[in-house]
Amino acid sequence: MTLKRSLLSRYMLIVLSAIMILPISLPVVSVVAFLQGGGKVADTEDSKLYRDGNRLESMWHMEAAKLGNRSPQQIDAALERKKTEYPKAELFWVDGSGHTRLQLPETGQLPDQWSASYTVQYMKQGVSADDFTIVAFIGGSQSEGFMVFKIPRVLMQSGAAEASKSIGPIFVIVVLIVLAIFLFISLLFFYGIRKRLVRLQAAMAIPAGNGIPASVATNQPDEIGQLELAFNEMVGKLEASREREANEDGLRRDLIARLSHDLRTPLTAIRAHAFGLKQETLTEEGRQSLQLIDRKIEYVSQLIENLLSFTLLESGKYPYRPERIDIVRMARASIAGWYPAFEQQGYEIDICLPEAQIYWFVDPEWMERVLDNYFQNVLRHAKSGRYVALRISGEHGGRLTIADRGPGMAETSDERGAGIGLAIASLMLEEMGLFSEIVSGSEGTFIHIGTKS
Repeated sequence: MTLKRSLLSRYMLIVLSAIMILPISLPVVSVVAFLQGGGKVADTEDSKLYRDGNRLESMWHMEAAKLGNRSPQQIDAALERKKTEYPKAELFWVDGSGHTRLQLPETGQLPDQWSASYTVQYMKQGVSADDFTIVAFIGGSQSEGFMVFKIPRVLMQSGAAEASKSIGPIFVIVVLIVLAIFLFISLLFFYGIRKRLVRLQAAMAIPAGNGIPASVATNQPDEIGQLELAFNEMVGKLEASREREANEDGLRRDLIARLSHDLRTPLTAIRAHAFGLKQETLTEEGRQSLQLIDRKIEYVSQLIENLLSFTLLESGKYPYRPERIDIVRMARASIAGWYPAFEQQGYEIDICLPEAQIYWFVDPEWMERVLDNYFQNVLRHAKSGRYVALRISGEHGGRLTIADRGPGMAETSDERGAGIGLAIASLMLEEMGLFSEIVSGSEGTFIHIGTKS
């Protein structure tokens, strides 16, 4: 994967863009402030007139000195000329007796008669106030009075200084906007990542109809895109493995079906010849050999039947017709059918069945097959104990127990097979919604069957 396709590179680009916008925004904000202020960044003629406080102070003191020994009318005329020259200034003068004379413009805020204390207080306020105030004695002497020149201090600021006051708040607003845009873009970036990961998680957690997750669409060649490609590759391998397994399972079933059919034909012929030999006069040794042949033929025939049944059960093709049956009655009929075989082998038969009826919802043929497989297992592999027990209790919906006193399932036996009969019984019980528990040891084997509810 190239660096430019990486999610990390894309997010670093977002961060760097936000960082670069901040210094670039300062001149942009300055231009905006200039345009917003109508181009007041540059000094105008009006601002230059009032900006130099030293020049204004010299001008006013010189004007006051020239008005010494002048009449009140002449002083008024001089102030009116200065008002025309400085239209934004406030001008007035007080004569030697403390009487307020001409005030331009007339505000009505000045007293008609000035006392010494009020004069000192006014001058102190003029130093610290928002107005720039110049007090000059007429003719340079206190006896002729004083004249005042006052302008707002804001008039003394340059256009750039005025613009700088508006730039600060605008710059803060721009920074906040840039930060908000950065957070919004980051939110969209991580939301897109989360959405893709959630989609991939859903694809993993929710399999399709065949039990295998469905492939996901891959649109971007980044880290998550590589993960999606790896996931799709894994899904493809699973599908190929499932298809191969299905093909192999089909071949296995077909092989078992063919072998079963092919084996039944010679077995039928062998059984027919064995039956014919029974009609002949044989020695004792011959009769024993014939009995052994007959027993082995029966064993192979049962093995073939079990293989077919197991294959059909695994593929779900074994006919299943459940109905409500009395398990006590079925168990009694089943042990009755096996009674002669156990009795012939010298087994002690212990039967304990309740009088009450206990109903299970199962397939009668399947349940009969299960009981036959377990009884056949006892007859073949528990001969040393010569004991078989069948018990049913009515608690928990009914519990059926088959027990023997053989060497246990862990011990080897001359007639021990591949355990297909027990596997068939287990599959059938599971399909019928029953549980089975096998407890086997040197003292014998106990098989418990019951409902799961």
